[in-house]
Amino acid sequence: MTDTITTPTSGSEGSTAAFAPHVSDAFGYEKLLDDQQREIIARVRAFLQEQVAPIADDAWERAEFPHHLIPGFGSLGIVGLTYPEFTDRVQSRLFSGFLNLEIARVDPSINTFFGVHSGLALSSIYLCGSPEQRERWIPSMLDFSAVGAFGLTEPDHGSDVAGGLATTARREGDTWVLNGAKRWIGNGTFADLVVIWARDEETDKVLGFVVEKGTPGFSATAITGKIALRTVQNADIVLDDVRIPAANKLENANSFRDTARVLKVTRGGVAWGSVGLQMGAYEKAREYVLQRQQFGRPLAKFQLVQEHLATMLANITTSLGLVVRLAQLQDAGEDTDDQAALAKSTATLAMRDTVARAREVMGGNGIVLEHGVARFFADAEAIYSYEGTKEVNQLIVGRAITGMGAFV
Repeated sequence: MTDTITTPTSGSEGSTAAFAPHVSDAFGYEKLLDDQQREIIARVRAFLQEQVAPIADDAWERAEFPHHLIPGFGSLGIVGLTYPEFTDRVQSRLFSGFLNLEIARVDPSINTFFGVHSGLALSSIYLCGSPEQRERWIPSMLDFSAVGAFGLTEPDHGSDVAGGLATTARREGDTWVLNGAKRWIGNGTFADLVVIWARDEETDKVLGFVVEKGTPGFSATAITGKIALRTVQNADIVLDDVRIPAANKLENANSFRDTARVLKVTRGGVAWGSVGLQMGAYEKAREYVLQRQQFGRPLAKFQLVQEHLATMLANITTSLGLVVRLAQLQDAGEDTDDQAALAKSTATLAMRDTVARAREVMGGNGIVLEHGVARFFADAEAIYSYEGTKEVNQLIVGRAITGMGAFV
């Protein structure tokens, strides 16, 4: 890993002065980053505070994605920093984890958009694509000229998708024909590239494909009525005799084991995002109780409120310790599936408790967007479930403990 970084400037450059640690990082884990890494984080933090934070609640309430932010994200130069072939600013998984944390601390919806694009979609192409396929698609993804999505989950198959994947792929000469449906596909309504996982009708193996925007037979409809991550444009996707060239079949995506390689990497990113969400909720709640007066004194002066704050900070600190160690193992090439699963399930379970306590100390005001916690409280429910439910992740850990799989 090289730490020589030349970061593109952004519209927020003038605001990236000192790197100030968050009050929610009680053990100073951010000190593990070097000066150049902290400079990048400072730039991202400024962009989030100036461009994202002011519109986050409104976009969430309207369930609309702020497309005007995409060029700004592209100018930050924060995509693909762990892939040496595509950047001279190679970074560690530890750094990319702190980057996820930083975005989620302001807006979990925007972090999900970022994670789907730079994690699930780009990682599928990087890990499972040929060198030619990487060169074909990844450069345009680095600056968001092309936005990516990842199509695995289906209307009838979520936790059991490894064995139950129903979307099919049929080879016809130099063409693959895809049929089926996908559900909960983040960025799906506007993505330029969608990685679709489908079962080969001939071999029954799970294969990966890239479907490009505008391909006949591909349609995406936004899922409405959500109570979490409302800004994220999740889609129901229908594939009706979608014909793509053989060159769009990811060369090294030939079984669900290859899908799992992608999920192993991104599951850790979700754990980092859940820590950032906890930090955002805690910081808003702390600010509120320091200012809110009841019975002639600040709420922060009451013992029960302080117990909530202490427990929230403990949740954040233990979760952060888990994901930091996971990232270090990833950087050393020593991480395992069960470690990623343990980090994700543990951090998201702690997240649920943290956001509930943050809402509770704010009383009735905790359910109103303007006071800052309600959006985190609601968004936590989606993050708790995606990239593997708690039950599925704990079964992965249980299999590692016992040597016996308990999946049906």
